[in-house]
Amino acid sequence: MTNPLPLVLGAAGGALLAREHKTRVAMERFAGAALETLLNAIEANDPDTGMHVRRVAAYAMIIAEAAGLDEHRQHAVERVALFHDIGKIHEALFDIVHEPNKLTAAERRAIATHPARGAQVLAPLKAFYPELPAGVLAHHERWDGKGYPRGLRGRRIPLEARIVTIADTFDAVAHTRRYRRGTGVEKAFEVIAEGRATQFDPELVDVMLLPPVKEQIVREFDTRITPHGQRGGRRARRHESIPDVTFRWRSQSLGSSRLRAAHRVD
Repeated sequence: MTNPLPLVLGAAGGALLAREHKTRVAMERFAGAALETLLNAIEANDPDTGMHVRRVAAYAMIIAEAAGLDEHRQHAVERVALFHDIGKIHEALFDIVHEPNKLTAAERRAIATHPARGAQVLAPLKAFYPELPAGVLAHHERWDGKGYPRGLRGRRIPLEARIVTIADTFDAVAHTRRYRRGTGVEKAFEVIAEGRATQFDPELVDVMLLPPVKEQIVREFDTRITPHGQRGGRRARRHESIPDVTFRWRSQSLGSSRLRAAHRVD
């Protein structure tokens, strides 16, 4: 007579695995919802910063796709871009962030703590998005090692942060914000080119400055400008893939496979 015990144990093991998978999916969806809530908190605290991080995410995604990153890594870049300034909503920085006048040296030192503050806020989500706290912490590092807070150099800087710092700088130069008048896309591209191999990853700069990539970034810039100032991103169908959360603000297509560079950047 065949022993039924292995079949029983196999069925029990399968049920256990199914329950564990269901629990994991539920936790991942909760983590995704937490990110949505944090993004809403950024916008509620400062709509100007909310629009800024959306623009940075749009540009960063264009660069990431053109650099040949796979979809999973592109989503990692998107998350770091969307939350790179979350440390600025800290109570200790609120008044400084909203200060319309030129900052003092002490205020600039205080603002420089926002990467570490942001990484601390996001640390509980590290199990689901391991690149997120590290990327946010490193988004003010420089290719030449003269950035902050840790003075990382070259490829020791996480790839997500290397992409986001380019997109962040581009937006800071191109767009008018409360405390700085923008100078447009051409000047922004010049600043990125000038920072090649000093402030920025040279390979990523080369990718960004490819003519078709520049054209797509300019189109994205134009869609986010109105005669009276900036506007947020376009609404799109929500992507249900978890944990690769696609945020509702994103357009359905930020890029094209024809823009992918011949080499991968890592």
